[in-house]
Amino acid sequence: MTHIPSTTGESAVPFWRQPRSRAIAWQALLLAALAALGIWLVLNARQALIDRGMTSGLGFLFDETQFALGEAFFSFTSGDTYLKAFAVGLGNTVLLSAVSILTASIIGAIVGFARLSPNALASSLARAYVYAFRNTPQLVQIVFWYTFFTLFPAARLSWSFFDFVFASNRGLTIPAPENMTAFTAVAAAFLAGCALAWRVAHLADRRRRRTGQKWKSAKPVLLATIFVPALLVWLAFGMPLAWSIPELKGFNFAGGITLSPEFLAIYFGLSFYIAAFIAEIVRGGLLSVDSGQIEAANAIGLTRIDLYRRVVAPQALRVIIPPLAAQYVSLLKNSSLGVAVGYPDLFSVSNTMLTYSGRTIEVLCIMAAVYLALSLAIGAVANFVNGFVQIPER
Repeated sequence: MTHIPSTTGESAVPFWRQPRSRAIAWQALLLAALAALGIWLVLNARQALIDRGMTSGLGFLFDETQFALGEAFFSFTSGDTYLKAFAVGLGNTVLLSAVSILTASIIGAIVGFARLSPNALASSLARAYVYAFRNTPQLVQIVFWYTFFTLFPAARLSWSFFDFVFASNRGLTIPAPENMTAFTAVAAAFLAGCALAWRVAHLADRRRRRTGQKWKSAKPVLLATIFVPALLVWLAFGMPLAWSIPELKGFNFAGGITLSPEFLAIYFGLSFYIAAFIAEIVRGGLLSVDSGQIEAANAIGLTRIDLYRRVVAPQALRVIIPPLAAQYVSLLKNSSLGVAVGYPDLFSVSNTMLTYSGRTIEVLCIMAAVYLALSLAIGAVANFVNGFVQIPER
């Protein structure tokens, strides 16, 4: 009788002897060993804390604090919980990072374009800016800005700009909306409308490419998408329009808001430093566009705006966005340098929390998890935007 080999390959071999099964088994054993090691480390650390009379857990977040924060995203006084202190640090970090990212992007784009300018003075100044801010330590820049702002005159001798803005050693005092909550909500609705309008414009462009027909009502729809959500939120808050104008009364200012020297130092330090790197990223993205396409666009008579909007920007953004996201993440992490000038960001507040509570491991784990979550969120947004600017290829 002749033996007929199986035509199904691995099906004739018992599953426990198949390479795929053994690979899965080894990986499962490795994961189990790592999990056992992690559990052993946690239990060992917990027993060490118990032996020293120290407790563990996250219950301390609801205990009352014995410290106050001078600059808070919202009101915080001694006696509030550690959880609220943590929220203050998180809010300050997110606010500082958001405004610094916006400023660094604007400055970086301007300097990046200036680096390629045919005007020798503009390109030389842009090159000097990049070399100066990129090649000096960021901490030195932050301390420089802090020293600069603290050398301003006292409040009674402050520098006034049209009686609206005052600069003193207490910081920069500027007008502010009286209903800051409504202003924040309207701004968030406006940004959400802009993001939605971008998506609608992208879908309209895909439809035009597929059908060859232009969407005639695209502009009114886009304008409505941008402004209607913000308008509805503004109406919901009772149409607030009043602004608080700062005024010097006695030894201090009344009205408006004051940006402290600590905030200004870390804000300028982050913005100008990261802008130097963004400028080089923008310059590299613009240079990546083939010169033949620019010559072809000029040959068919495209205006300067259409040249950048239809030819240069779609191709340059593919190169710019990935490294740009890395710089945004770097800016977020470098915001922890605010501790050098006493700005109560997430790192500084966490450091104060672990000093008063003695929960070093818990506070460090929470802080690391939050920084990780914020960095991943920036990466996710960058990937989302990168998906829009990618040019489909066959």
